[in-house]
Amino acid sequence: MDKRLFVAEDNYKRLDVFLSEQTEEFTRSRLKKLIDDGQVLLNGKKAKAGAEIKIGDQVTLDVPDAVEYEVKAENIPIEILYQDQDFAIVNKPQGMTVHVGNGNSEGTLVNALLYALDSLSGIGGVLRPGIVHRIDKDTSGLLVVAKNDKAHASLAGQIAEKTCRRIYYALLEGSVKADSGRIVTDIGRHPTERVKMAVLPDGKGKIAVTDYEVVARFSKEYTLCRFSLQTGRTHQIRVHAKHMGNPVVGDPVYGYKKQKFALNGQLLHANTLVLTHPTTGKEMTFNAPLPPYFSEILEKLCRQYKVEIHL
Repeated sequence: MDKRLFVAEDNYKRLDVFLSEQTEEFTRSRLKKLIDDGQVLLNGKKAKAGAEIKIGDQVTLDVPDAVEYEVKAENIPIEILYQDQDFAIVNKPQGMTVHVGNGNSEGTLVNALLYALDSLSGIGGVLRPGIVHRIDKDTSGLLVVAKNDKAHASLAGQIAEKTCRRIYYALLEGSVKADSGRIVTDIGRHPTERVKMAVLPDGKGKIAVTDYEVVARFSKEYTLCRFSLQTGRTHQIRVHAKHMGNPVVGDPVYGYKKQKFALNGQLLHANTLVLTHPTTGKEMTFNAPLPPYFSEILEKLCRQYKVEIHL
């Protein structure tokens, strides 16, 4: 049985529409059958496909025999910054996929977690045990991993209700116009390039809100920015950076084709994570320094443009 938990970050008119956006591998007809068969619970109760979803609602999905193969534990080195009986904080390296899927059955963070930790929550399903939220393969930085279902529900709720703060650093192409601001757009699948996300007309996607602040300017060539996520759309910072006219340096999907630096992915790092402990209720803050390939580029730029930065 593949058991999953989703916490709504927006209002939806229909339960089946909400689930179709959360589980791209299932058709609407497949989801409707699961709902009709009682495999979907809305806040712990059976619901109809047309049930209204409100922010903070919890939807559990049980998918019988959904997994065609077993995810195996692998002895892959990962940096665990903190762990207790409820959760762990991991500093994910650039180039590592978070969970199994889309042809990735080995070498993921989930494979490494199954080996490194004594337990993981089951709410994320067999393919995504413990995974509360994700960051892109080529983005580095902090992730919280749940070790039991109660902690998973609490942490997922904090992200949905925006009480969990996530701060990123990114080096952007060009000079960002304003020193700070808030970007508010709809984001959804690109209309023709389905592997991409895109800013869409109002009402055509899901609302995405990103706050940013300029940390340093390197002439008109580059801008180092601090981003704070108010929502958690796929590729949100990368899409919003492109929307500003300043894509993330090294971004192979949304960035410039010609790059000055030899990079394996975008210069985007999840630096700070602030959450409330699921059991104690204490606010906890975690930080992960920029990876060497990122910090070394900043040091070169600081020397070249005679700029001082303090992160």
